[in-house]
Amino acid sequence: MREHIVSRIREAGVVGAGGAGFPTHVKVFAAAETVIVNGAECEPLLRVDQQLMETQADRLVAGLQAAMAATGAGQGVIALKAKYKGAITALKKAINGSTIRLHLLADFYPAGDEHVLVYETVGRVVPQGGIPLKAGCIVLNAETVINIAAALEGEAVTHTYLTIAGEVPQPMTLKLPVGTPVSDALKLAGCCDTTRVAVVEGGPMMGKLLKDLTQPITKTTKGLIVLEQEHSLVIKKMMTIDRVIKQAKTACMQCRYCTDLCPRSLLGHKLEPHKIMRAVKHLESLEEVFKMAFTCSECGLCEQYACNMRLSPRMVNAMLKQEFVKNGLKPDLQLKDQTVSQLWDYRKVPVKRLIARLDITKYDKAAPLVEQDYAIKEVRIKLKQHVGPPSQPIVCTGQRVNRGELVAQIPGNSLGANLHASIDGIVTDINDSIVIKAERSCRE
Repeated sequence: MREHIVSRIREAGVVGAGGAGFPTHVKVFAAAETVIVNGAECEPLLRVDQQLMETQADRLVAGLQAAMAATGAGQGVIALKAKYKGAITALKKAINGSTIRLHLLADFYPAGDEHVLVYETVGRVVPQGGIPLKAGCIVLNAETVINIAAALEGEAVTHTYLTIAGEVPQPMTLKLPVGTPVSDALKLAGCCDTTRVAVVEGGPMMGKLLKDLTQPITKTTKGLIVLEQEHSLVIKKMMTIDRVIKQAKTACMQCRYCTDLCPRSLLGHKLEPHKIMRAVKHLESLEEVFKMAFTCSECGLCEQYACNMRLSPRMVNAMLKQEFVKNGLKPDLQLKDQTVSQLWDYRKVPVKRLIARLDITKYDKAAPLVEQDYAIKEVRIKLKQHVGPPSQPIVCTGQRVNRGELVAQIPGNSLGANLHASIDGIVTDINDSIVIKAERSCRE
């Protein structure tokens, strides 16, 4: 039974539908006591998970039960915010007396951080430098769990759900073929002129600013946030690391708000961003202090909410991590004593206040889910859209493929994910992506 479930998930190319895209078949192959569905969706403006939990509750519960069977977990938890009333009603009906329970979260950021979620749902602390499995838990995104259920029904991952919000005429959540150009997705929401706007892939806190709108969406794309080019969020995301460090040297006043509100620090991790900023400011080569950066989850609270001077400890930490990896340095061993702060419940940042601080209140509106098959003329399926090496193409140019057909596979026994055609069409190019053009477009 376990091997069958893991095999079907592997064949279908299921990866974490948000974040880095860790291959799900590897995650559920481990033994765990609890499987947690992450339905917190704490990034402002995104609506995908809450909508899927409401409209596909039965499938989500089936996927969670399969993940529990694969891992041997005796407990399944669906963690979502108490404000998701429609999803709660649908899930209660779908659970129907099983061993699965709902855990209702307050509306704070970053409730969806894995370490935060494990502590909130089962009261365990993930060790510093560890993963939820170290606390006996596996955490899966809501859409990922739905994809597990689909995999057991023989469906490969060919589409992804994403919210389009911000400066668009019609905010909406869509189901689109993997490989759809971002520009095509924006047009569906009525955003046809992109010359005067900037687009963030993901949420406003952790999302990345896109430089090329012809690039494709991937299995992990959960949102496209359209903003005015002069918006403070855009300006912040455009800052170079040199400018960030220069600001840190000149403006950090050691108020320590970044540390006081840091979720990982509050969970007892050895992370004090204000000390890292102080070391940068005074040009102190303190390896012990700088290595704290390894613990940073890059949630962005320090730069977008805590710092009165609008500095970016997050970017400094990200730069330090990259430099450490490049130079072969490793994080310190796990702490012997990791105690959650008594102020944990009092320093959770309310999402409504965060939205106001980000100056995106006017964009915080409904983005209805539209279940419709869109005729996409061409898709570009990236060979690397997951943790691990790029997938290996098994098709050639000129070959006709059908939606759901395997087009690239995991190379050897490495960590990776299979890729499948997301539309019917002809393979027209293979480089770092597999380009498929719809047959109708080929004849035009």
